[in-house]
Amino acid sequence: MSLTGLCQVCEAATADHACDRCGRAVCDDHWNGSARACSACDAGRS
Repeated sequence: MSLTGLCQVCEAATADHACDRCGRAVCDDHWNGSARACSACDAGRS
């Protein structure tokens, strides 16, 4: 999937990833590759 636009967390950096849980487009700083989730979803997991 090709992403364009800004990170939906910080709204400053270019989005390079899509969260498998919520679908947010996020930048490298807000991406957890091992969890394949954005920082917001990864912070909320148990």
